[in-house]
Amino acid sequence: MPSQTEVCKRFSAEPLPCDGEEKLGIARETIGKLPINGLRNKPENGTCGWYIWCGEGMSEESDFFKPLHVSHIREYLPEIERYLALPPGFRFLVAGDHEDVWYDPDIVM
Repeated sequence: MPSQTEVCKRFSAEPLPCDGEEKLGIARETIGKLPINGLRNKPENGTCGWYIWCGEGMSEESDFFKPLHVSHIREYLPEIERYLALPPGFRFLVAGDHEDVWYDPDIVM
């Protein structure tokens, strides 16, 4: 499995690793669905900026995402840990062997 540094290099991204004590937002109720989606906003107030959900759609409900320390992501979705050093503005979508990673400038505006 590629490291976080290797993933960033492959997508010409300057790595911005998350601290294990920072929090990300995860939609725990969606775990088990495909694809796995992630998008990274700017880190602030003890968060790393990542929002992770599974399935086709992201809900607008205020309680859709729950906080989770980055150090615990491997207990829930170990296959996405390699993407977490991608900087703000990056998104990913993975499902089995399918991987799509791209930069979305609208996220960081």
